[in-house]
Amino acid sequence: MKKVHHPASSRGQANHGWLQAKHSFSFANFYDPERIQFGALRVLNDDIIAPGMGFGTHPHDNMEIVTIPLEGALEHKDSMDNVGVIESDEIQVMSAGTGVYHSEYNRSKDQPVSLLQLWVFPHTQNVTPRYDQKNIKDLKTINAFYPIVTPDPKGPGMWIHQEAWFHLGEFDRDMEVNYPINKTGNGVYIFMIDGKATIDEQELGKRDALGVWDTDSFSLTIKKKSRILLLEVPIHY
Repeated sequence: MKKVHHPASSRGQANHGWLQAKHSFSFANFYDPERIQFGALRVLNDDIIAPGMGFGTHPHDNMEIVTIPLEGALEHKDSMDNVGVIESDEIQVMSAGTGVYHSEYNRSKDQPVSLLQLWVFPHTQNVTPRYDQKNIKDLKTINAFYPIVTPDPKGPGMWIHQEAWFHLGEFDRDMEVNYPINKTGNGVYIFMIDGKATIDEQELGKRDALGVWDTDSFSLTIKKKSRILLLEVPIHY
């Protein structure tokens, strides 16, 4: 099994006043030639947006964009005439495809919104743009990883145009969990939202990350009060 360790402190940082951003991969003014992407995973941004502030209308194309609010509510508007608000326990997926414009704003006038946004390269170029959001409360299983994104449009979670599987796990007790890789050639980027875990003797704390590949499975020794995001993506695509 091959590994790459990304401590939380090694991420790129940006303070725009209205936006506090941490970048796991090269983004905007943060550039590290060793951290352009992890396989098909191009962006993992950890953002805090001030009350009433946000990203004005801007374009995307040929990218699968997944937004996971951790706290607060985020308002979305796009050129497909979609208007929506996503809160914690919801996720949003946008296939940019041939091109789309959108804006994202903190819905609250007095509370910040905290979110993770992920960009994944699609397996098919120039698809018809689409937008979707889903409440994932019914998918949640305590002390286990549950799927929130898969390649299957008929699956229980959301879907994207890539052979990728995203799982969330919330743990209220110490335990060991084995994760089997869904497709040969995929790797997994493990992102610790909160808590602590150990993978192949590598200890991880809050916002630390570990990428693993060239393996059929791996085990996590997880401490209670942990929340973990597993991002399985093709390493070569």
